[in-house]
Amino acid sequence: MSAPAEKQSRKDFVSSQDVRWCPGCGDYSILSNVQRVMPDLGRRREDVVFVSGIGCSSRFPYYMNTYGFHTIHGRAPSFATGIKASRPDLSVWVVTGDGDGLSIGANHLLHTIRRNLDLQILLFNNRIYGLTKGQYSPTSRLGIRTKSSPQGSIDYPIDPISFALGAGATFVARTVDVDAPHLQQTLHRAHAHKGTSFVEILQNCPVFNDGAWEDVQDRKTRTDSSISMTQGEPLVFGSPGARRGIALEGGVPSLIPLEDDDDPVEKGVVVHDENYETTAYAFALATLREPDFPLPVGVFREVARPAYEDMLVQQVVDAIAHKGDGDLHDLLHSGDTWTVDA
Repeated sequence: MSAPAEKQSRKDFVSSQDVRWCPGCGDYSILSNVQRVMPDLGRRREDVVFVSGIGCSSRFPYYMNTYGFHTIHGRAPSFATGIKASRPDLSVWVVTGDGDGLSIGANHLLHTIRRNLDLQILLFNNRIYGLTKGQYSPTSRLGIRTKSSPQGSIDYPIDPISFALGAGATFVARTVDVDAPHLQQTLHRAHAHKGTSFVEILQNCPVFNDGAWEDVQDRKTRTDSSISMTQGEPLVFGSPGARRGIALEGGVPSLIPLEDDDDPVEKGVVVHDENYETTAYAFALATLREPDFPLPVGVFREVARPAYEDMLVQQVVDAIAHKGDGDLHDLLHSGDTWTVDA
């Protein structure tokens, strides 16, 4: 791992390519914030790799002045696994979408997460297939009318946070495309975590699914429709005069009304702890969603676990120490061999 010889700026990470997304797309904000965060991470741009699959979000590597791979549909996690396993010194980022990552790519995403490679997975969730012009996606709401579901979708949606928790992710977070301070803070934390960091970014598609996350994006409504999770702080949300808190009884969430001068903890409000080894608590928070509950935003879980590439390198070191360096010629000619005549 090498630090840059000179201090880098956002401009160092901006490529010469024209950015080609629809006007108003949330991807613009995400790109800008990623470029702003990169200089603070202490990595040379030559040591950074962005890997993507197929979809609007997957144009991302073209717009970053780093190394990058625009791969095939749903397979970005597999390419990233190979890169990180062979070059553990690189900072590897996966950019995917709700369609790319949770449909054809769900199997690849699951196994990358469970292996706990030290990489960052950014999943842009706009609840629609944007690149192919507006079909419903794995995260689309039940009943949504699209070109591929004119009578309303009858598919129950996948929750990306629950998916990542179920795969055993050691860092799981949710943020919003237009909340720059929170998005940047989340990116910093994801990069600092040793292991797979999974970040769901709620992102608007103004053409095919405009307003999908309007309640949590709009400054006027986000106070009452979302809850910011901060380590060691009670889970409280709402405007003055309409404050409420989250309680957990038997693992089941419920709402507690609060007066402005109430002590939330004394009233039974849960104090957020993202470091539980068990996923039960984080799973309970992942079930919170509109209209009955606010949508949680922040870090659901962060725990320590050995990274896959470190264990892989150690296995190689141990094998060489036990058996020696080995010889490829001897390996190929050992055991049973056959000669095939022309």
